[in-house]
Formats: sequence, structure tokens, C-alpha cells
Amino acid sequence: MQVWIPFGHNERELFKSVMVSFMAEEDPMLAMLTWITEQLMQIEAEAKAGANKNEHNTERKTYFGGYRPRRFDTRMGTMYLMVPKLRQGGYVPFFVNARKRSEEALIGIIQEVYINGVSTRKIERLAKEMGIEGISASQVSQINKGLDEQVEAFRNRPLQQEYPFIYVDALYEKIRSNKRVVSTAVMIAYGVGMDGKREVLAIEPFYSESNESWAAFFKKLKHRGVQKCA
Repeated sequence: MQVWIPFGHNERELFKSVMVSFMAEEDPMLAMLTWITEQLMQIEAEAKAGANKNEHNTERKTYFGGYRPRRFDTRMGTMYLMVPKLRQGGYVPFFVNARKRSEEALIGIIQEVYINGVSTRKIERLAKEMGIEGISASQVSQINKGLDEQVEAFRNRPLQQEYPFIYVDALYEKIRSNKRVVSTAVMIAYGVGMDGKREVLAIEPFYSESNESWAAFFKKLKHRGVQKCA
């Protein structure tokens, strides 16, 4: 017998806490957070150096001197980052002096990107919140492309055939679409594997919660490999 168990409410704050909880359980999501943090550090360090890492530029102020490891604990888990080193003047990452604000903004952008996609405006806004000035169009494009690829890989990764339990529900989040703020159903499923480990199976946005959208949601789970919930 298949058992699909709903897990509750649809309040905005609950949505955020559930997203953080789910993301913390799934290494690809933490990897995405690590990736964008390192991208922003590189951009910030290059701005301080006056040139890109391998760029020949007469206005260069200093050169890169490798990387140093640094740990950054967040609600999603611990990131082990490679922080750029500059030969003169040093470099202090944006999150050191504003740890809580940086954590909130970084996790927020991962949540928003996953639900509503990436955009130039979102990345520029994130950089501004981090105090990173002068981010170029090509740098924004690179971050957009990288995030989009990682989200698609997470959404389409193969799943195992059988889960003892699968928990599903639709939460609601307000997003901006075509210059309007609309309420969107975010369908979430996570499974308990045969080894007892919880795994996020899917987080998919739909404009409405309907029989058709649920059918499409379950069809995609099946297409990705789920055959049985015992």
C-alpha cells in the first residue's frame, strides 16, 4: 500500500524554516551555498586587487597569493571555504564582519532561486547586500548560469526505486511574476530510504494546487525512478 503523508501548514515563516531544514539535509543544496559564497569572495577579492586573477592590467594593485581554508557555520550546515589571499593589503571576506546578515542573505537567495529562478536583478541585489560593489554583467551571468545548472541537476537527479515513507505537502509563497506578486504553491516531497535516511526528493513550484499539478508532480517522481512506497 502506498502511503503519502502530508506534513502540515502553509504559513510563510513555516515555509522558510522547512526550506532551511530540507536544504540542510541535502548536500547538493549546501554545495550550492558554498559555490555562490566562493564566487562572491572571488569577485570581491578581484575588485580589491584591481584586476581579475589572471588578468594583465596596469591598474592592478596587488596579486593573488593562493587560498586559505576557512569554516563558516550556517543553519544549513558547515561550509568549508577556500578564501582568496592577496599578497599586499590582505583580504577579509564579506561575511566575517556581518555573519548573521550574510547568512540570511545567502540562504535567502538560494531559497528564492530554487523556487522562482535566477535573474540578474537577484544577483545584483545579493552583491549589494553583501557590500560588494561594481559587479560586472559577465560576473552576474556566470553566477546565474552556475546556479541554474545546479538547480536543474538537483531537480532531475535519479531517485531510488523504493521508499518506506514519502511525505508530501504544498506550502504557499508569494513571488514576483510579470511585475505582479502572486501566491504560488510549492510542492515538497521527501522520502525515508530503506536505510532510514531522510532525503529531499522534490521541491517544485506550481501556480496552483490542483489535481493536474499533483499528477504532474507525482509523474515526475516516478519518471526519476520512484516505483514503490511501502
